[in-house]
Order: sequence, then structure tokens, then C-alpha cells
Amino acid sequence: MKTLPPSTPTYALNGNGHAPAPRSTETPFGPVVADMEQAERVFYATLAQYRSPFGPLVQHLRHYRGKRLRPALLLLAARACGQVAPAHHTLAAVVEMIHTATLVHDDVLDEAETRRHVQTVNAGWGNKVSILLGDMLFTHAFHLTSTVDVRACNLIGDATNRVCAGELKQVVERGNLHLTEADYFAIVDGKTAALTEVCGRLGALYAGATEEVADALAAYGRNLGIAFQVADDLLDLTGDESKAGKTLGTDLEQQKLTLPIIYALNKLPSAAADALRGTLGSADPARRTKVAATLDEVGAVGYARRRAEEFARTAKVALACLPESECRAILEQMTNWAIRREK
Repeated sequence: MKTLPPSTPTYALNGNGHAPAPRSTETPFGPVVADMEQAERVFYATLAQYRSPFGPLVQHLRHYRGKRLRPALLLLAARACGQVAPAHHTLAAVVEMIHTATLVHDDVLDEAETRRHVQTVNAGWGNKVSILLGDMLFTHAFHLTSTVDVRACNLIGDATNRVCAGELKQVVERGNLHLTEADYFAIVDGKTAALTEVCGRLGALYAGATEEVADALAAYGRNLGIAFQVADDLLDLTGDESKAGKTLGTDLEQQKLTLPIIYALNKLPSAAADALRGTLGSADPARRTKVAATLDEVGAVGYARRRAEEFARTAKVALACLPESECRAILEQMTNWAIRREK
């Protein structure tokens, strides 16, 4: 196993063998900061048995856990519905564990070298370690879910199945230069929205909310996830790598057609569309810049932004079932943040 790169900070394990929860006072999640810290403790307590010999590898996972959108969504939904129970802390750790596993695997699939401004696991330890680490995170997430109840197992299991199916469909469709918009959204609905959807549902259900409210918060999570992914795909094509803190242009390099590319291919004249197809598979930064300019000229950038905004608005409407509260206001703000970001 490779050692951590010199630029990568390490984190001391506490007396219980796991990393203490970081301070979260600068997050926008004020009402659930303490709950997120508790979920963080559950996350690392679950992995504490790997203090040796995998300690540096497990500690490196902290770099994969930046926005914490999914546990925040789950806990804010719970608090907005009236209460946060111990089950919520466990489930918040579970969804973050599953999300982290998908990131580790994604970096292998995309051959990405950086994430959150540091080396990816695959760049530092290789693909074999990355795949097994992701698998380990999945299995620990499922075991942790089993400590809640069967309903949680069913919901988490179904969401994870959809995530994996979406990821698999995306890999199978690589190089398909005739991918439709419907195909694209089917992929996104699985690989991204399934997990944010279940976060809304779990937050509501384990706070004692009605099925109607749980359905509404699930709809919020699903639409938020789709909006987030459309914005993320646009960022991959037009963003600044130094601000994003991760390898960009991987969709082009891996021949993954995302919404802006699909729109442009349908709008461009035949010769120009063929030229755009010819750029797919290239890792040349200059080509990404040229593609971004073409997308902007044909209106693809604006179109993708409008679609992301549509899903964000739909998510916000779903919150009408909740009483006015600070948590509801933050959930509303999250729909804006999801589509207006640089990383």
C-alpha cells in the first residue's frame, strides 16, 4: 500500500480508535450541526476496526466527504418533521458511506487523479485497493442499516440497487453518440437521485411523519439530486479545475454524453455535430475549452442551466407540506446552492 502524499494531512484517532467529528460551525446547516457531528462519529466508529493496517487509507476518506449534502438532507428533513432520533444519526452515516463508496468507484471508472484538491484513492493506492475499499464501504453501510430495522434495510437496499443500475447504464452507454435526453435522465435518476430521494424519505419516516409527507420529501430529494447532477455535468464541461478541486473533462474523455452535449448534437448542423463527436475521447484541456465555447454558442449551456433550475423549483414546491421553520428554509436554500456552484 502506498503512503499518503506529503501534502495530505492526517487525522489523529481518538481513544476509541476513530477520528473525532470535525467542527461544523461554518456550515449552513446550523440546526443540525450537532446531529451531523454525531453521524460523523457513527461513520468513523464503524470503520474503527481498520485502524491498522489501513488507518491512513481510512483517514484519507475524509477528503471525499466535502459537502455532506446527503446526511444534511436526511437530518434537516427529520428536524423539519419534528424530531431527530438515534436512527437518523445511523442512517445519515449510512447514506454518506454509500455515497463515499460511489465516489471511490467513480474515480476508478473516470481515471480521475484529484478530488477535493488532493489525490484520489486510485491515484495514491491503485485501482485494486480502490475497488475493494468501495466494496468495504458498501458492506459496512448495509450492516449498519441492519441495526435500525427491516424497513430501513429495504429502502437503503432499493436505493443502492438503483444507484448501481444507473452507474452501470452509464458505463454501458459510453461511446453511444446517439444517447437521448430520456436516456440521460434515466441514468441520473438512478446514479444520483435515488440516494437523495431516500434521504428525504428516511428523514421523514423516522421522525414519525405521514406517508404523504414522506413521499413529498422523497420527491424533494429526487428533484434536488437531478438538479445537482445536471449542474455537476455542466461543471465538468465548463468549470475551472482549480476551483472545482477535482479532475474535470472526464465526461468528454470517457465519451459520456451529458445533457449539454446531447442538446448541442441535436441543434448543430450535421458537419458541426460530427466535429463535436470527434472531440469525445480526448483529454486535451484545449479541446474542453473549445467544446465549452461551442456549447455556449449553440445555447446548450443555457439549456442545461434552465433544466437544472426547473428541477430545483420542483424540489422547492415539494416542501409546501412542511410548516415554516429554519430547517425548511435551509432545504429551500439547498435547491439554489445545488445549481449555483463552482465545485
